Amino acid sequence: LLTKSTVEESNSYWAQGGIAAVVDPDDSAWFHIEDTMRAGRGLNDPKAVEVLVNEGRERVIELIEKGMKFDSSETGLELGLEGGHTKRRVLHAGGSSTGREMVNFLITAVEKNPSIKKYESTGVVELLSDGAACSGALALGRGFEPILFRAKSTILATGGASALFERTTNPESSTGEGVALASRAGAAISDMEFLQFHPTAFYNEHGASFLITEALRGEGAHLLGCTGERFMYRYSELGELAPRDIVSRAISIEIEKSGRNFVYLDMRHLDSAYLKSRFANIYEACLAAGVDMTESLVPVAPAAHYMIGGVKTGLMGETNIKGLFACGEVASTGVHGANRLASNSLLECVVFGKRAVDGAVDYDGAGFDPSSMPGGPLVHNPAEAEKKIFGELKTSAARTMNRSVGIVRSREGLTSAGLELAGLTPLLEKLSGYYKLKMEMILEVCGYITEFSLLREESRGVHIREDFPEEDPSWRKHIVMKKGGEPVLIPVEE
Repeated sequence: LLTKSTVEESNSYWAQGGIAAVVDPDDSAWFHIEDTMRAGRGLNDPKAVEVLVNEGRERVIELIEKGMKFDSSETGLELGLEGGHTKRRVLHAGGSSTGREMVNFLITAVEKNPSIKKYESTGVVELLSDGAACSGALALGRGFEPILFRAKSTILATGGASALFERTTNPESSTGEGVALASRAGAAISDMEFLQFHPTAFYNEHGASFLITEALRGEGAHLLGCTGERFMYRYSELGELAPRDIVSRAISIEIEKSGRNFVYLDMRHLDSAYLKSRFANIYEACLAAGVDMTESLVPVAPAAHYMIGGVKTGLMGETNIKGLFACGEVASTGVHGANRLASNSLLECVVFGKRAVDGAVDYDGAGFDPSSMPGGPLVHNPAEAEKKIFGELKTSAARTMNRSVGIVRSREGLTSAGLELAGLTPLLEKLSGYYKLKMEMILEVCGYITEFSLLREESRGVHIREDFPEEDPSWRKHIVMKKGGEPVLIPVEE
């Protein structure tokens, strides 16, 4: 188990909303499937959605049987309602700390298993691939010493890429390196134009933003414009409980109309004791930022949150490279379509995580080369002075992405973004070794997001083009591309 940071450092760890599963007798797999497909705007892979929902219940029950504690009362599990769901089916743990509780539970299980060896602060810099099969990875240890890991099967679970945007809910490490590593190994990349913006991240002009879960809207919180009026029913009959793409788009329109950088989340009418208990970590975070959410309006604005596209995989996590598997946010199974339904991400992790492991275990090792070596030069210990240059280049790229590849896109803006990103390439000569490689991968993933967004000439789900404002039925297709190749359009399977 290799991680460039610590095992806790992940989007899953910070997930607040919960995990959606059909565990209530009043709910059914059909309802959950329909909600997921509706949110995905006709681009979901139906088989992947069926796997997610049907096996999701099994995985959640399995976690409970192994000792995972989800929030409950005398009457049973407490189930929340979130945007896009027609039934209460979202389980939580520790209030709004579901991801942290689940990750800690699984870390404890890993540490009890003597068969699992854990390498922290060990970042992969290259997959050992001949373009047809993967035989392991080259990583750098804590002291930047090269370490070769040869393996019959390699699983990527590297998370998303939303930290490539200036305004994000993700940890700094979420830069999409898994996509770049897989692409360089010859893997196909899919649906990179679909990057979800969470509607309600705390807006702080001078500080970091943080996620404010939509479970608050599920409990009755309202979104207000700058004049104090509710506006969501102008955009959807579901109001504040509309899917994320609709809410984010509505907020961006309201922000543009008002000339301000945020709208408000209002929960002053809700029970303050319940809010402080159920959403304790959010209450404390708001308080630390100078806002008591039980008494004051909370400024919020959308922020880059979740990468829907990624490394194209089948239902067992397999890629087109033998021995290379992917799961979680780095993978693109088609399960989310053009927009992810709230609280389906943790569910995706436990369902397709198990499937990727099963696929990796069953793989016969055809093409495995026990003597494989890296194709690129070994990356040396970086000069400390380069860290500042790397930070400046990364910030420049993030500002470009936020400005021109954000919620609302256009040919003009995307073309400009492509030129700006290309303009950073010559500056890589100021870097060497580790930081140069990291920046190359950042620009590569930014390039994929920008290029895919330019190719899709319609608006669908989280991908909104102001120059192509309508859904186009002829675009019910996935964009798939390999490094150095031409894009391929694959129709959605019925």
